[in-house]
Amino acid sequence: MTTTYRFDQAIKKLYKAFHNDTLHPECCKQCAVGNILDNRDSWKHLSDDHGSLELNYLGIVHQNLGRKFNGYTPMELLQIEATFLKACGFILPLHHKHKKPKHPNEKNVLFQGLSAVVELLCEMDGIDNVMDCSALFNFEKSKTPVLT
Repeated sequence: MTTTYRFDQAIKKLYKAFHNDTLHPECCKQCAVGNILDNRDSWKHLSDDHGSLELNYLGIVHQNLGRKFNGYTPMELLQIEATFLKACGFILPLHHKHKKPKHPNEKNVLFQGLSAVVELLCEMDGIDNVMDCSALFNFEKSKTPVLT
């Protein structure tokens, strides 16, 4: 399977963060996008709210200028982060009054978020979902059930 450079780099960073316990959904430097952007939080200035899909003035300027951050446009970064947070169980945008998972750093919660992000990254780059294992189990269904 052929992938893109930005996809490979993002997956490596997310994999490393997950296994090194440096992935935290509520931290702009350690969330999905924070890790993709080398643990920098400058991306948070592209929107007014963490988890929002709406670019603010600065985000719109960068988007319209065609700027990319580690290969991703400002809108793509917001989509990645919103997908991650939503799959982790957060109500968006993040706010102290909104519902959030009881244990946001639990491996199962983070894995759900990362699975959704990987699916989105694959979709963005037009490649098959690397997390989809259904092809491994493809078989021809029999017309009649076998009873034992």
